[in-house]
Amino acid sequence: MFIALEGIDGSGKSTQLNILKEYLEKNGRRTYLTREPSDLSIGRTIRRYLTGELKADNRVIAALFVADRLEHILDEKEGLLRKQKEGFDIISDRYYFSSYAYQSVDMPMDWIINANSVAAELLKPDIVIFIDIPPEAAMERIKAGREGTELFETKERLTETRNKYFEAFEKLKDRENVIIIDGIGTPGEVNERITNILSKLL
Repeated sequence: MFIALEGIDGSGKSTQLNILKEYLEKNGRRTYLTREPSDLSIGRTIRRYLTGELKADNRVIAALFVADRLEHILDEKEGLLRKQKEGFDIISDRYYFSSYAYQSVDMPMDWIINANSVAAELLKPDIVIFIDIPPEAAMERIKAGREGTELFETKERLTETRNKYFEAFEKLKDRENVIIIDGIGTPGEVNERITNILSKLL
């Protein structure tokens, strides 16, 4: 099974990733956790742009995400297709819906979707879980949990990005299995909402 966790920054994806891993392993499943940008060569470069260490036009960064996603899927040792063949369930902190939402603030969403079409054909999530919280709550969490912010972490940008997520979900509703989860509450409460959905798939 391939699960993609999505949400604006501060939504609690990383916390839920680890809780979900424990849940699946208690159900006897082998689980592989990953994230995007990936920890492979292109993904590491993208992180330098997101922190401001390197500078580039957002269209350049969008293209780098496409390349990183393909490497993430196809890498011979750590690629997602390889992990599936080895019998792992995959949980990814972000996948192509993040590109559709974050990058379409600056450029046409259809371009982003088309640029990622090869990745979508190679490996589509069995379920996309979108953890939804208001941008105001997201910014409070970000400020409380970190010393600095990344490129896309402003209230205005997160508001635009959340709107773009819902635009993408509507556009692709006939092609993708997207579940929207209320992200307000304790980690345990949010996890219960997620596992209530996943229990039907196991």
